Amino acid sequence: MPSQQAPAAASPSDISKRSLMRAWLWALPLLLSLGFVLGVLVWARNNEAEERALQRQTMISDALSTEAQLRAKLDDELGHLRELAARLQGHKPSAESLAAQPELNAGLRRLWLSVTWLDLRNRVQAQLPAAAEGQRPIEEDGLSLHLTAPVGKDGAEGMLVVRYSPALLLKRGVPWWLSHKYDIQMVDSADQVIASSTEGSVRLAQGPRPSYRVSFPGPLRASPLSETTLSDAALELTLRDPPSISTRPLALVLTAGFLPLIAGASWLLRRQVRQITRTEAAWRTEAAWRRAMEDSALVGLRARDADGRLLYVNRTFCDMVGFSAESLLGLRPPMPYWPPDALEELTARNRLNLAGHAPREGFEARWRHADGRTLEVKVFESPLVDAAGKQIGWMGSIIDITNAKRLEEGERRQVEAMSHNARLTMLGEVASTLAHELNQPLTAIASYNAGITNSLAKLGIDDEAVLGALQRLGQQAAQAGRIVQRIRQFLTRREPQREACDLQQVITDAVALLGRELRRTQVQVELQLAESLPPLFADAVLIEQVVINLVRNAADALQAKAQDRRIIVCCGRSDVSSSAPQTEYLRVDVSDNGPGLAGRDAQTLFAPFYSTKREGMGMGLAICRSIIEAHQGLLEAGESSSGGARFSFSLPLHEQARDALNSGESNHD
Repeated sequence: MPSQQAPAAASPSDISKRSLMRAWLWALPLLLSLGFVLGVLVWARNNEAEERALQRQTMISDALSTEAQLRAKLDDELGHLRELAARLQGHKPSAESLAAQPELNAGLRRLWLSVTWLDLRNRVQAQLPAAAEGQRPIEEDGLSLHLTAPVGKDGAEGMLVVRYSPALLLKRGVPWWLSHKYDIQMVDSADQVIASSTEGSVRLAQGPRPSYRVSFPGPLRASPLSETTLSDAALELTLRDPPSISTRPLALVLTAGFLPLIAGASWLLRRQVRQITRTEAAWRTEAAWRRAMEDSALVGLRARDADGRLLYVNRTFCDMVGFSAESLLGLRPPMPYWPPDALEELTARNRLNLAGHAPREGFEARWRHADGRTLEVKVFESPLVDAAGKQIGWMGSIIDITNAKRLEEGERRQVEAMSHNARLTMLGEVASTLAHELNQPLTAIASYNAGITNSLAKLGIDDEAVLGALQRLGQQAAQAGRIVQRIRQFLTRREPQREACDLQQVITDAVALLGRELRRTQVQVELQLAESLPPLFADAVLIEQVVINLVRNAADALQAKAQDRRIIVCCGRSDVSSSAPQTEYLRVDVSDNGPGLAGRDAQTLFAPFYSTKREGMGMGLAICRSIIEAHQGLLEAGESSSGGARFSFSLPLHEQARDALNSGESNHD
């Protein structure tokens, strides 16, 4: 049975800690809210930092992309200029020669402001468009930069110089979406603006707007006659409309409005928790009293709903059936404490009870404990009504009447035992009287047999058949007299007359006496007797009667078989006994292939007046056990290997030999 350990009593310190925790439970939402507010502020700060970092990474990527595109634009223009110089090779330097080249007009439409052809002494040979014609004011604003390309092999025919505007380069070389997003400028190391994508410089109006500068030391020449480039030039991108990061103000506004609200809610919650705590304390006190009363009751209590589902069980009920309350609550029939062999009966009874047909005086039932033992209980069922007066199930009160039933059974058995003892006493007296009365006729039979034998000898009659029959008659009369004398001595509670005997011979003689009866009933007896067995110190007549009784019982049991009736009698040394490890035993087994014991145990079979035969007295096995126990032996019953019954008895060797040896020494003295 699973033991239910009572929970350990809580110490005063534990109780005070629990009370303190419950008293301050209302502050938990406030603390969680403060933690939430703090988390929101931290998140807003981290989010702002992440947005700034992402914005700067995007600006860096855009600046590098813009620088690469402008450099590619200048390389492309330089290629067109070199292609124009290659076409002019071999031509006479003149404005007409320049004007005749299509690359010139294409360059002027793209980026070029003017193209000048210089000779080896850097003197102007031709220039388009001419200076007198003027130029577009917008394109001439700001610093002009130059691209150069030699004409002829190693510049033997002069050099072409293209003047272009870096501001125009920014306008036409930067994609529109970057120009829309950024203000793009070329600046030097002194923060002087070389060129800008806007109408004017944004250096003064830049303010705190994010910007990024990337070095741009490409082919930027301020003078066509100078070999040096603007090495300190840089490309700077300034974000036009930085996105406003409004997370922090929003978080502050929400926090400022949220904290007073949560503080008021916490105060209301505190007042509610105090009221609930007082109500809960009163409820716990009442529940503890009710639980204590229910657990202290000696009657098992259970509550079930209309479908038979267990809703409640008390401690007495759990102890009664051996199952914990957790394993029982919520279960529906069949219940685990119902015996498997009584499920149909208990199921039918349960249906009647749930239908309201339970007897008011209660009913008896047989249950099974968790450890397998059987319980006898008496159950009283009554309606289970809720607070609204509606029946919601059934309340059962269960009383364990196992001990009462056991006492009642004990009293009945005691009366039967007294009746059996009276019958045994009467049987002993009758047997003693019969033994005394039969002794004289048996003596007379032996005397008449001896007289007839002597008379036939005097008359000279030598008929072997008649003399043999008379000799066997005398032996049987003597044997009957010895049996009657031993039974009389046994009934008068005298010790058996022990002497050295051959157990094999005793078994052989016993089977021989039953030979005619066994042949008549067509029962085959097989003797499996071990050789070289030591002599057994026992009462041979009584041991022979035990063997005869066991063989005869086996033969009677085999009458239920139509054919193949077999009995096997084995004899040999047995294993060492656990109760007496220094004592050796001789064991006799009588086995058959009949119907077996049919579930009956040895205690039932050896009881006086118990018999499986219709005309049996039930004393054979009881007398056999008494004889074997008088020899300090053991009589057992079990199933044989062929499926029938097996009856065995074991007799000690050493103890019997020592007793006989002591008896011989006393007689010798």
